[in-house]
Amino acid sequence: MPHHSVSRSGPPQPHPRPAPAPGGAPVDAAVASGGRQPDLRPFMAAFPTGVSIVTTLDSDAAPHGLTCSSVASVALAPPTLVVCIRAASPTLSVLLAQGHFAVNLLHERARAASDLFASGAPDRFDRTEWRLPLGAGGPHLTADAHAVADCTVVRAVGFGDHTAVFAEVDRVTVRDDPQPLLYGLRRYALWSEAASAPPPAAAGRPAPALVRPNATATATEGGTRVVR
Repeated sequence: MPHHSVSRSGPPQPHPRPAPAPGGAPVDAAVASGGRQPDLRPFMAAFPTGVSIVTTLDSDAAPHGLTCSSVASVALAPPTLVVCIRAASPTLSVLLAQGHFAVNLLHERARAASDLFASGAPDRFDRTEWRLPLGAGGPHLTADAHAVADCTVVRAVGFGDHTAVFAEVDRVTVRDDPQPLLYGLRRYALWSEAASAPPPAAAGRPAPALVRPNATATATEGGTRVVR
């Protein structure tokens, strides 16, 4: 991709300083003193997310996986998501080499699985119930996931100490129950607790229904729906 240069007249201008707050302190407290880079972790801890376990298989059909909260949708057509994984992760190396993986969204009773796969314990798959359906991108954690997306890698972009993996979703499996597990402010939370909070007084309109374009749902046993 070509790079376009931008010419400037005169010397470069310094960045404007943040406006002081009424008490005299700068509004922008994210920049650390001494010119050091800010620590992004407290900021991201203030953004609660769901919790997933990304799984894949190596060339010998051995399972690999890790806990990941950096998952986001990119596009609906084609259905695409992105997962951000530590560049030094062995699971990332296998995932990129094989080109397929599964994103297991954990339910509220799966805290132990989240901690287990975050620990990197070598026997984590021996201690977890899983199966490999036909056409799956990676192991499905049947006892811990309430939804699974099977994916094919389309692009990987390295940035700093992480790699963003963009993948097209081949199949989605959704269980009607239970509710998702959440993580934020460095602790777990339950969706059922968050959903029980009273809505703001100004919120008078119902949330829009989720629409899956160009998708067909197939009912299966156990309250599971598969969307292709």
